[in-house]
Amino acid sequence: MLIKPVSPSEEKSLRMLLWLVAIGFFMQTLDATIVNTALPAMARSFGESPLRMQSVVVAYSLTMAMLIPASGWIADRFGTRRVYVASITLFVLGSIACALARNVDQLVMARVLQGAGGAFLMPVGRLAVLRAYPRERFLQAMSFIAIPGLVGPLVGPTLGGWLVEVATWHWVFLINIPVGLIGAVATLFYMQHNPRTNMPRFDITGYLFLAFGMVTVSLAVDGVSGLGLKQVSVLVLLVFGMASLTAYWLHATKRPDPLFSPKLFSIPTLSIGLLGNLFSRLGSSCMPFLVPLLLQVSLNFSPFRAGMMMIPVAVAGMLVKRVTTPLITRYGYRRVLVTNTALVGVTMASFAFITPSQPLWLHIAQLAVFGAVNSMQFTAMNTVTLRDLEPHMASSGNSLLSMVQMLAMSMGVAAAGAVLAGFTGYFGSGESTQVLYAFQATFVTMGLITLASAAIFWQLSPAVRVVKKAESTEASGQG
Repeated sequence: MLIKPVSPSEEKSLRMLLWLVAIGFFMQTLDATIVNTALPAMARSFGESPLRMQSVVVAYSLTMAMLIPASGWIADRFGTRRVYVASITLFVLGSIACALARNVDQLVMARVLQGAGGAFLMPVGRLAVLRAYPRERFLQAMSFIAIPGLVGPLVGPTLGGWLVEVATWHWVFLINIPVGLIGAVATLFYMQHNPRTNMPRFDITGYLFLAFGMVTVSLAVDGVSGLGLKQVSVLVLLVFGMASLTAYWLHATKRPDPLFSPKLFSIPTLSIGLLGNLFSRLGSSCMPFLVPLLLQVSLNFSPFRAGMMMIPVAVAGMLVKRVTTPLITRYGYRRVLVTNTALVGVTMASFAFITPSQPLWLHIAQLAVFGAVNSMQFTAMNTVTLRDLEPHMASSGNSLLSMVQMLAMSMGVAAAGAVLAGFTGYFGSGESTQVLYAFQATFVTMGLITLASAAIFWQLSPAVRVVKKAESTEASGQG
């Protein structure tokens, strides 16, 4: 195959584009984790209980889940450069609004604005790289972009804790401003502007059904504790949400170009992978929210020390990537996912044994084990979901997976908050021992939810075992 030579100036522009997209991905992943260690400080500032701050996390991830389905069409219609600049601008404005918030409600609304910008950063950035880079260099480019996805969760909790101690929680959001401004200016120079004039009509009806369903179901879960809704209101929201999702499915079967074709679910690995992703992450995605909260509220860790305790999770997650592919190749997806899902659930439940008297090394070892099995879980789930997609379905399937991941993250944190609130009401919140009991019971409950998802992965065929190199590399950036 003849490879077209690239001039030095073009090569420089390509490299700068990679750095630009990588920084955008870093901002997105950093902000998804940096807030967790600052939640107790925010709660004190607002006069709220730190055990009822999950809405701050839910608002960000739910907004991203809601907007991801529209990101590809919007980027094609208005051009990647214009949309990317708008995304960074929204993200920066949302960060400023977060820092200026005077109560939890204002902070939640600001996180929605911030999530609206963050939702487009990675999908649009990936699309820009896809269009700019030749096919023979695309895998290498995507491997480079995947690195910030691993570094963001490594730096986020520690940086958030440090900023809370040396300054105030407001700086958790204010640090986005200079990075965002530099990124917006660089986008104007190094990203191509390539809108399409012959775009098909956007499926606005299907999108509204899908978005309304996701929001109402998530609000129903969060409403049990975070929003203080009555049981009747929660039930009504849940019914409306499920009805809206059902309406989308029926609508998609009749439309020739739906957002996500029902034909995708005729692929066994994709349907099992998506359902497994949803229910497995529903349990495990609460850990970045629960662990820093437990360490600060019940074990009296400082914010910085609590953030440092999350480093073993990220480091172990990166180290285990090398052994995941050989394990799947040898034992197959079904055996690896069923066994590893059980390990994730058991490891989560083991946090019920954490007490203030335990040595520090035991806490570190426990967090490292969770980071390792959780990282292996993400890689295996992502690759089995996408491995059998035909080229013409790859974009749609990848967007659907991204949406399910963010939806599961928001619902997982909301569910953990609801369970924690329920156990706090049962054990009481007057003494630190009672609050610790509530945390311990919550870890067991969320671990059991994760454990139950192993039954979904059992439906995979034992013959599904080979992981392609491209799958493994891309999955490392999607965890």
